[in-house]
Amino acid sequence: MTTIARVETFLVAPRWLFVRVETDDGIVGWGEATCEGRSETVRTAVEQLSELLIGRDALRIEDHWQVLTKASFYRGGPILASAVSGLDQALWDIAGKRYGAPVHQLLGGPVRDRIRVYGWVGGDEPDEVRDQIAGRVEAGLTAVKMNASGRMSPLASVAELDAVVRRVAAAREVLGEHRDVAVDFHGRFTLANARRVAPLLEPYRPLFLEEPVVPENSHLIGELVRATTTPVSTGERLYSRQEFLPVLQAGIAVAQPDLAHAGGITEVRKIAALAEVYDVQLAPHCPLGPIALAACLQVGFATPNYLIQEQSIGIHYNLGAEVLDYCVDQQPLSFVDGYVQRLTAPGLGIEIDEQAVRAADKRGHAWRSPTFRHPDGAYAEW
Repeated sequence: MTTIARVETFLVAPRWLFVRVETDDGIVGWGEATCEGRSETVRTAVEQLSELLIGRDALRIEDHWQVLTKASFYRGGPILASAVSGLDQALWDIAGKRYGAPVHQLLGGPVRDRIRVYGWVGGDEPDEVRDQIAGRVEAGLTAVKMNASGRMSPLASVAELDAVVRRVAAAREVLGEHRDVAVDFHGRFTLANARRVAPLLEPYRPLFLEEPVVPENSHLIGELVRATTTPVSTGERLYSRQEFLPVLQAGIAVAQPDLAHAGGITEVRKIAALAEVYDVQLAPHCPLGPIALAACLQVGFATPNYLIQEQSIGIHYNLGAEVLDYCVDQQPLSFVDGYVQRLTAPGLGIEIDEQAVRAADKRGHAWRSPTFRHPDGAYAEW
């Protein structure tokens, strides 16, 4: 039996929480339990959940997932789900290393040889958007994602609506007809604003419109689906199959679970299968670190309805460390012609630089989400 002997957590720059699980026979698995702005809280949750794992067989992954998610009367939510996610990824990493195979091989084998990736671009003005996208294209990407806006009024002015359209038009101008732009509403839009702006963006053919309403208003997302021909996506703040079911039924085209938030590899595989029933594609949310990205890719190589993968290499808010800084070998996560080639090493397919992680944990981080305010002083969605 491969017994779990130790669980450690590492709070590392720029804003990530890594989980290290070691077995009694020396196998080490890595996971990522980052919950942006709340990772210290998740760290405590991982420590509590590890009580259920120490001394147990590391290879009973599904059984562990059941216990970790259900062995408390109060369940669910981003803190617990993120903690479970990091532990689950680490257990899959151990299993792959134990059997000498990449995780996607344990999930049924590859259905593709490479995965298309996209990068996030900022820029609140059209010229900034052009420059950011040009840089991403030069780096080899064929798709980008951009924010539709900054702070938005509850009922947007003409100027606010026109600014959204100008930015997306500028993106399309740089990208041409053979590259893609996804537009992230980031939960900043009311349903009324989303319904007004979505038809105005249709001439620019976005790949999808992301998170048009906040997740607690998911019951409204079907109204936007019916108001536009552009594919609608959501899911980075949904944490289970049960939470995805209503938006799948409402007609979204792309599901975006985050493997560091939505129960790890075990649950996201199930979300993908559920999405397939609704003819919905998977494009996991991942503006995070190398472990979360590798976990996403492992799922993607074994999942038929996998559209594209977000990644944050070179993203502007990775201050203090970059995605690849914690990897011994950066080559597996490099992209060529807009794709990452199939990972072939055992487990998650990457080797973490443990010395760099331990050193970074001593410095730590205290990343917090920004707070937006409307001109009248009221809270605005970030």
